[in-house]
Amino acid sequence: MKTSAQGFTGLHMLLATSAFFGVVIAVNVTMALYASSSWSGLVVENTYIASQEFNRKAAAMKAMAASGIEGSLSITGHEIRYDIHVKSGSPAIVDDVILNFKRPVGDHEDFLLTLRKTAAGRFEAEHDLADGDWIVEATSRNGGVVVMREAKRIDTAESGQ
Repeated sequence: MKTSAQGFTGLHMLLATSAFFGVVIAVNVTMALYASSSWSGLVVENTYIASQEFNRKAAAMKAMAASGIEGSLSITGHEIRYDIHVKSGSPAIVDDVILNFKRPVGDHEDFLLTLRKTAAGRFEAEHDLADGDWIVEATSRNGGVVVMREAKRIDTAESGQ
């Protein structure tokens, strides 16, 4: 009968090294798949045109801010309400409001929502909103002319909506 102390052999080293690099490669592939499926990477279609339009958009936003018109968004369950008013608190004269809901990362859940006018300066709609972070862009128009455009970031999970 022959006994031998096996110890750490070359086969053990090969298996340990293969297992280590197999885990590293699997994690990298998984992370790459998650990254490519969760964000398109597209910020603007054409960076040159976006840079040329920046000053014009900035001036328009300053003019809207100086107008004194403000909006407030409230979401309770599936009821979405947007109130728009001037600094004195009286309702602003607005015909329609469109809300553009966007996820901060990814665009597969983004949607536009046209609100119906229920009173002077008050617009409402019903829509189920998934929990989490959203960027809500509100565009208010009167006679087809943009009166107010603003963007707010909300977290529906924190507010229990």
